[in-house]
Order: sequence, then C-alpha cells, then structure tokens
Amino acid sequence: MSKYIKSPLNYTGGKYKILGDILPCFPINIGTFVDLFGGGFNVGVNVEADKIIYNDHNVFLSQMFEYFKQKGLIIIDDIYSRIAKYNLSEENTEGYLELRKNYNKNKDILDLFILTCYSFNHQIRFNSHHEFNTPFGKNRSAYNKKIEENLIHFIDSLQNENIEFYSKDFTFLYDLDLGAKDFVYADPPYLISNASYNDGKRGFKNWGVKEETQLLELLDYLNKKDVNFALSNVLTHKGMTNDTLIKWSKKYHIKYIEKTYSNSSYQRKNKDKETQEVLICNYKP
Repeated sequence: MSKYIKSPLNYTGGKYKILGDILPCFPINIGTFVDLFGGGFNVGVNVEADKIIYNDHNVFLSQMFEYFKQKGLIIIDDIYSRIAKYNLSEENTEGYLELRKNYNKNKDILDLFILTCYSFNHQIRFNSHHEFNTPFGKNRSAYNKKIEENLIHFIDSLQNENIEFYSKDFTFLYDLDLGAKDFVYADPPYLISNASYNDGKRGFKNWGVKEETQLLELLDYLNKKDVNFALSNVLTHKGMTNDTLIKWSKKYHIKYIEKTYSNSSYQRKNKDKETQEVLICNYKP
C-alpha cells in the first residue's frame, strides 16, 4: 500500500484499503478526472490526469483540501502551535472541548482538521447546524507521526497536481463539458448501508431513492456522451439488496471487490449477509 498516498482524514467510506482493486481498472491518459463524491480524497489524489476535480457536498471538506493546497507544509508548524495553545493530548478532554467550542464559533478550517485528529475514532460529524459534535477520543486519538506523514505526502501531491475544488450537488456534472478523454468516478453514500451520513440530519442533504435514481440517470447520460465512468457501490449488505442498482448494473461491466465489512468469525456464520462491494463501469476494466 506504500505506493499510494493516504488521506490524513479517517473519512467514512474511504477507499484507501481497496485502491489496489480500484485504480488499475481506471483508464490511462485521462484528461479531466472528476471525483464526484470526493470524501477524504483517497481516490482522486492517487489518479494521474491533466486536471482533477474534487467535489463533495460537505463544503468543509473541499475548503480544507483547498486550504492545504494553498498553504502548503507551513501548516505543520501551525498545527503544533495550536496543540500547544490548547494543551491537546490523548487525556486532555477540556482542551479538546475548548478547541471544539472555538471552531464552532469561528469555523477556522485548521481547527477542524486538528479536531479530527483528537476526535473519537478520528471521525468527522456535525449536527444540523453544521456544528462539529464528535466526542473526544480519550486515550485513543491524537495528532501523531503517522498522521503527519500522511498529511505531508498528501499536501505535496495536492500542490503538484492541477486540482479544482467544488462543493456542489452531484448533478452539476450536467454543466461540465466532458468528452471521451475524461473520466468520472462516483462513490456515493450507499443506499442500503444505513450510515449516519445518509440520514439528512447532519446539516447536509440526505441520500435516498430519489438521489440514487438521479445518479443512475446521470451515469446513463455520461454513457450516451461516450464519457467513461466507474461507480463504487454495494449490491448486498447485511442481508439487504439494492434491487434497483442490480437491475441497472446489468447493462454495464461489474468488477467484484474482494472486501467485506464484517469480521472473519461473522463471515463464517453469516455468509448470506456479507457485503458485496462492486465497481460498475461503462467500459471493460
């Protein structure tokens, strides 16, 4: 995995662990690469293209990555200054809560990144007012050398690539002038995952049948325009099936990803409830 750049964020649904399955399926000599649901940006930051478009409906993510690109490695010193100011550590709950309070008041983007380093499981979670509300990861989470190493490599890559950052509804793709050399990667919220980021209660748009249908129509539109795309999704999860996606996928190429979200003992006892993750392409990968 060392050949891939890892996002400094532990973002829900991140694809870092399966980049070796996904990236070799992508076309070569890409003109514009669109990471339509960019999230932690593990995929897009590892793609070679003339131009990369990062998009995510969470405006704070796009702002953070654009900030990293603009500021560069100078932010490392700023991070240590902020850690010292709040006396942050794995044990100091009060310092974390004070930083969280100040972030929610001032919305300093660097404060948000530092909060993710010390939050429970490094999670990013907001309430309906866009206030960061992840609890402290006491005795578990802290800014460390591994996060710093990932951050440095990540920033170096951002600064060496032609990247544009957006925070728009995925349907903005209809307004882009994409052609046969361009490529769109879509990793939307999974309809049958029941994840908290789907529910529309975090200050961001929910993901339901309507949004799923709109995305599939958009991908069909790209196909008619001879624009290549790849869609990450799951066909089955914890005994549920996405019948709409299964039916739609039959007109395209499906690559099955060797990954499950269950532990090994659970797999042996519940083979019918494993997650079946796939990459659906309108070309032969």
